Amino acid sequence: MLEHLMTGLFTAFSPSVFPVLIFGVLGGIILGALPGLTATMGVAILLPFTFGMEPTAALVMLIGVYIGGIYGGSIAAILLKTPGTPASAATVLDGHTLAVKGQAARALSISAVASFVGGLISTIVLIAIAPLLADFALKFNAPEYFALALFGLTIIASVSSKNILKGLLAGTIGLLISTVGLDPISSVPRFTFDVMDLYSGINVIPVLIGLFAISEGLNQLEKLHAQKKSAPPKFDQKLLSKADLKAMLPTAVKSGLMGTTIGSVPGAGADISAFVCYNEAKRSAKNPDEFGKGSVQGLAAAEAGNNGVTGGSLVPLLTLGVPGDAVAAVLLGALIVQGLTPGPLLFSQNPEVVYGVFSSMLVANIVMLIIGLVGIRFFCRIIEVPKIIMIPIIIFLSVIGAYAINNSMFDVAIAISFGLLGFVLNKMEIPSSPILLAIILGPMAETNLRKSLLMYEGSWSFLYERPIALAFIVLAMFSVYSTIKLKKKQAKSDVVHQ
Repeated sequence: MLEHLMTGLFTAFSPSVFPVLIFGVLGGIILGALPGLTATMGVAILLPFTFGMEPTAALVMLIGVYIGGIYGGSIAAILLKTPGTPASAATVLDGHTLAVKGQAARALSISAVASFVGGLISTIVLIAIAPLLADFALKFNAPEYFALALFGLTIIASVSSKNILKGLLAGTIGLLISTVGLDPISSVPRFTFDVMDLYSGINVIPVLIGLFAISEGLNQLEKLHAQKKSAPPKFDQKLLSKADLKAMLPTAVKSGLMGTTIGSVPGAGADISAFVCYNEAKRSAKNPDEFGKGSVQGLAAAEAGNNGVTGGSLVPLLTLGVPGDAVAAVLLGALIVQGLTPGPLLFSQNPEVVYGVFSSMLVANIVMLIIGLVGIRFFCRIIEVPKIIMIPIIIFLSVIGAYAINNSMFDVAIAISFGLLGFVLNKMEIPSSPILLAIILGPMAETNLRKSLLMYEGSWSFLYERPIALAFIVLAMFSVYSTIKLKKKQAKSDVVHQ
């Protein structure tokens, strides 16, 4: 293995591969930072350009876009409260709060380091124990997926600010929205109102763009109207300190390991991983009441968690030929185009390609860290642009991003509709994150619950007969209990301070 890795490192730094790797990472960061242009879209756009390339260089460029794209989403999330990708939705909770406090450079540097830690751990685990993680992922069937989705949905209570009931209301709205489209089992239309565009359901990307980008643009427009003469925002150019690094490192390592494990389960992507890791970090933190108010640990957990998926999702792809997420599915196509067959034989028949990719992932994470840290002062200039110029640009990019998903004006209408909904909910102090979380996890929970009931002939015994499913159910119950206990503790604390 060490011999193959050394050969792979020489390949990664070769003149034919290294420039392509840098281009991929930089392009991924730019695409990820633009609302609606996800890492999946970036990899898919560049796939046709790899047809005439050498296999290792082609895969390295696409994986560079993947790694850069997942990190890039945090830039817009922190600076503009606009997640560039669904994976960065959890980053908004603490990252943007730090930017509002004038600590944008600090938040971006924490994000870059946490993303690097998560990606590095993910790659090391991919190299070391890929077959073991793939074997674990194989044990997942409908009951395990349902239990995982249920555990994810319990996070709604955790991200519900101070009012759990308002958070649950938002989660319910999200679950209702997730039922639009064809029934996953019987294919009966639900809530489509004979509109053909609704038969495939409501795409999560326009919803994300609307709830976070357009609604934030409307909020800023309102503030701009109320305060016509406002001073330009200022920020401290200090990066993360040694104390920040010490505080975030254990959380980043744990979230990176969790993200890798979640990523190795087909169907559980970076967006789910970010919220799960954020919730776990909040549950185990000494000062959980700081989360949502600019917590270093909260930001690190979200970023290490979503970047941890990058290596994990390649585990089932390379060892079993089963893609772990949408990006891995596009990479599967790239492998096939290059005449390679994913699976156990890939390691024995084409080790130079496999270990070239492994080594390049290590290098790509280092390149991402360097670009992320060097570019911070440039990124921070974004928030110094006058709002009267920035707000129309945000809304314009949001509309373009929504349209680019399917080249559909219907998606633009969805984004605008949810932008208005997010604006109204913000007035009512109802959080938007639970809606997005429920839309992502709702279909996964419903489909796998119904499959499980069919497998067990209507019996609910799968909840306690299958060890992995039972473990997730116990975790879900513990998550709800600890969140309620934490909220009560915070309420008592607020009363004492008053």
